[in-house]
Amino acid sequence: MNKKLFVLLVVLMSLSLLGIIFVQVYWIKTSINDKEEQFSRTVTDILDKVASRVEKREMKEYSDQLASLADSIGEPKGAQYKKFMFMERDLNSDEILFYSHGILEEDYNITSAFFDNKLGGSDTTTLKNFTSLRTKSVFKEEFGLDGKSYSLTPIEKVTNIGKLDKIERAAWEDVFMEYSKTQPIHKRVSKQELELLLSQELSNRNIDIDYEYGVYSQGYPTKVRSRKFKFSGSKMYKAPIFKDSEGQSNFSLLLTFPSMKRYIFSSVMGMAILSLVFTLVIMLAYSSAIYQLIKQKRISEIKSDFINNMTHEFKTPIATINLAVEAIRNPKSIEDKEKVLRYLGMIRDENKRMHAQVENVLRISKLEKNQLDISKDRVNMHDIITDAIAHIELIVQDRGGYVNAHLDAERSDVLANDMHMTNVIVNILDNAVKYSPETPKIDVFTEVVKNSIIIKVQDQGAGMSKVVLKKVFEKFYREHTGDIHNVKGHGLGLAYVKRIIDDHQGEVYAESEKGKGSTFFIKLPLI
Repeated sequence: MNKKLFVLLVVLMSLSLLGIIFVQVYWIKTSINDKEEQFSRTVTDILDKVASRVEKREMKEYSDQLASLADSIGEPKGAQYKKFMFMERDLNSDEILFYSHGILEEDYNITSAFFDNKLGGSDTTTLKNFTSLRTKSVFKEEFGLDGKSYSLTPIEKVTNIGKLDKIERAAWEDVFMEYSKTQPIHKRVSKQELELLLSQELSNRNIDIDYEYGVYSQGYPTKVRSRKFKFSGSKMYKAPIFKDSEGQSNFSLLLTFPSMKRYIFSSVMGMAILSLVFTLVIMLAYSSAIYQLIKQKRISEIKSDFINNMTHEFKTPIATINLAVEAIRNPKSIEDKEKVLRYLGMIRDENKRMHAQVENVLRISKLEKNQLDISKDRVNMHDIITDAIAHIELIVQDRGGYVNAHLDAERSDVLANDMHMTNVIVNILDNAVKYSPETPKIDVFTEVVKNSIIIKVQDQGAGMSKVVLKKVFEKFYREHTGDIHNVKGHGLGLAYVKRIIDDHQGEVYAESEKGKGSTFFIKLPLI
């Protein structure tokens, strides 16, 4: 993948993810704000309703007090009666409507001094009662055969007895409100009443949350408040209570909810959790996609490196074979049997070399597809190690180095495949030779730990960094040392080692320090 295209793709995906996260956070915040606003409107409505119910209850008590007083006095001192009436005839239905309205004014001759002058008027103000009597009657007019009326049949009669009209009631309520102002607040409303009304209204709106309340007079607290109520702190909701005829009031009913934030958040918790879960899923998918892109890019680069190395390693044998063939075709050389045999030997060796490289690649491919048939028998690991050392001993000696075997394990029989296990030891030894810039110095140790044999291959070569050490058993991975072709190989040898050892229920790992060499460990179960 093109590097610029890869970077652009990552940037676009990152911006998309950030956009999704921003939208989710904005939605949660907006939902909480909407819930809080809705909660505020509901609580304000509850306060207004509670204040109205308290005011109506107080007014009813005052009205009942006056009614009880009038009943206890008995007959009024004086009374006046006014009556108004009209009649209307419907010619279509032969019905006659009679309507009458009478007003009875009763004077009990009780002055305002009875109420300790708390009404604020003069002593001549007296207690009066007004009664309204409204009667509606409908008659059917019937006629005889001669066409003359001779009787009226009653069809309907409705009588309504009322007290005061709207104007008179407004005047009465104004007097009541002025009188109520003189009463202390704790006599007008109790804590028990407020708690009952607030609990009822909150329950009617399905709000189950702890609250604190208080009645304040012009910013100062009164006795009517809950035990834990505080004027400052949590958000307070406020509504006037005990308004006068002009809508003004010196008292305010305050309500607070100490755990309101938690209550609001819990109301959107379900959707918020789902939103966060989906966002996390998207983030995981995004991370996985980025990881796969990076991995594919790295694999692409490693495969390109592998192809370059493979091409490089095939070019030399092919060139050598071509030169040998041309030399054999030379008439002067064909007469020389010794030269012909030498050239044929070169062709055979180079052909084997290319065949070995191809077999190495095919073995890894079959291992990954689980198509490699690995039969296991009882083998002696000391014999396998000795055989593997023989494969590379000439190369090491040619470079002036050595391979020393320290086979100290008391037991060395394992269940393994002779050929593949030999290839494993050869690959590790060959790796030690390749990455020894100077004279190869290799030691092979064996020992028994519990019921396993430990094979240790130690060199004094270039060593590996910690980053390389983590990836050394990955397919196609090779550490670059300057020119990528200065060390022969395809990054398949150690990957093959790990797959074979894993198939034998063993372990393989390495320890290394840059510039001081590497040590490879193989652990196999003994039989």
